[in-house]
Amino acid sequence: MTGYILAGAALALALAAVLWERYRTARTMARLEEMLTLAMDGSFTGERFDESRLSALENRLARYLTASTVSARRLREQKDRVSALVSDISHQTKTPVANLQLYAQLLEEQPLSPEGREIAAAISAQSEKLQSLIEALVKTSRLETGLLALHPERGELAPMVERAAAQYAPKAAEKGLALRLGDREGTAVFDRKWTEEAVCNLLDNAVKYTPPGGEVRVSVRNYEMFSAVTVSDTGPGIPEGEHAKIFGRFYRSPVAYQAEGVGIGLYLTRQIAETQGGYVKVDSAPGRGSAFSLYLPREKQEP
Repeated sequence: MTGYILAGAALALALAAVLWERYRTARTMARLEEMLTLAMDGSFTGERFDESRLSALENRLARYLTASTVSARRLREQKDRVSALVSDISHQTKTPVANLQLYAQLLEEQPLSPEGREIAAAISAQSEKLQSLIEALVKTSRLETGLLALHPERGELAPMVERAAAQYAPKAAEKGLALRLGDREGTAVFDRKWTEEAVCNLLDNAVKYTPPGGEVRVSVRNYEMFSAVTVSDTGPGIPEGEHAKIFGRFYRSPVAYQAEGVGIGLYLTRQIAETQGGYVKVDSAPGRGSAFSLYLPREKQEP
């Protein structure tokens, strides 16, 4: 009889030990989950957790999350400072650049020697280039820091594509290029203003690098999850080794270094695409032109 009692007591103790261990494990997992949740929404602070009661794993995780939170906060602060600096530069240079353009225009209206006219034209071109660079930097900075919010909505792509093409029709005609519109029917979820700017950047590159007598074509193609706005040209093409580099900020291909531009249009286009849940793809090779496709989601992206 005593043996049964002892066996029962041992079994009860073993069951109690198992239940206690499960309770401790569940409590630890709950605390870890709470830490991760707070870390993800940016409100984690190590002071909320009593280190004397934490397990070794909880303790190490708390230290890691505290360091990650501090690092993320510092990164946000650095981005804010960069954005503020770029905005200040833009504000401070706006008047001097406008004055440069005005004086260059006045200079061109004066009786000048051929050499003087070339110098005046160069001053005007460089001041416009500087203004474009500052505007692109401000836009890029605001997109990167989240200060500039895009508002994607479902809509037809054709009107946006036609507006973008109309802006570059005169420049293409002046250069002797044929600017053609292909199929452009389709819908996507996109910010009309900023997506139009992205397409304009692609058109600007196509017109810029395609030699006289060439062709630039804009078309839309619909897929199951995305709709693609493609700008293709009959320019010199891009070597495969540069396909990834051309989307970097300020990158200029060695073969296009002398062409106008500051090397930020494709980078800005990629930022606009990715902010809306899309992406940009290039299909190009030397001697057969280039095709840049801006892929836009056909359905709203989950937050």
